[in-house]
Amino acid sequence: MDYRMCIQRSIDYIEEHLRACITVDELAQIAGFSTYHYYRIFNAYVGVPVVEYIRRRRLAYAAAELTHGKRILDIATDYGFDTYNGFAKAFRKTYGCSPEQYRSHVSGQLPQKVNLLLFQEYNIAGGIVVEPKIISKPTAKVAGYELKTTCLEGKNLQEIPAFWSAMTPEKFATLHKTFPVVHHNELGICYPPDSVTGEFSYVIAVEVENYDGIPADMFRGEVPEANYAVFTVPPVENIGPEFSDAIQGTWKYIMTTWFPESGYEFAEGKADYELYYDATKVEIYIPIKKKA
Repeated sequence: MDYRMCIQRSIDYIEEHLRACITVDELAQIAGFSTYHYYRIFNAYVGVPVVEYIRRRRLAYAAAELTHGKRILDIATDYGFDTYNGFAKAFRKTYGCSPEQYRSHVSGQLPQKVNLLLFQEYNIAGGIVVEPKIISKPTAKVAGYELKTTCLEGKNLQEIPAFWSAMTPEKFATLHKTFPVVHHNELGICYPPDSVTGEFSYVIAVEVENYDGIPADMFRGEVPEANYAVFTVPPVENIGPEFSDAIQGTWKYIMTTWFPESGYEFAEGKADYELYYDATKVEIYIPIKKKA
């Protein structure tokens, strides 16, 4: 008997019935084991208990649907959670942030189905190998250009790149030559989204010493003090689609791989941001706190 193929049959069944009631007894029957033996074999091959695996897969699919415009409570109900609070608690425990914060950054791509025959290969090639540095930063004054956008239907994933594309040399010159800048690195700041509407402010800015001489119609605000996990985006040779893919890929790694295993969660009420040193060198600053 090929145990791997037996467990794979039950994995395929889980994938096809995530919105239904799934019992371990029926999974064991599909795999051809007693329930007790199935528990042990599943954990040995997959690395997590079967009940935990089902919960994670439901959350992964729910996370992918967050950008599709549906109410969070409706998504939660679809995947077996009776209340928003129950879903949000489980989501934060796994992903380290609220559903609203998650959908600010991640596309709606469905998670790839687990295939035990390729499990080893996926472990080797499945993610960006990068570890963050953990630092503390005080409150910083910033000024720049503001975009009002929303997480719903993935609009932010189109509107933020377009916002950057609309930045003319004259606009960049205004930031760097007329503002009392602390340094000339640019920031792409994402302020916390509204928990009901999903709306939030995205700001292209520089850090400033004060607001003297900054036009009244431009954004003036602060990045609150926080502890940060700082990730370096893998370098690319040229700015363009490859550059955007590298940034989005790093965000996906942070939200789906690093957070669940890190022991940290997203610090509520704080702002995350990308720091651009030059055209192709970027760091991502994630405000964090230790999980309780």
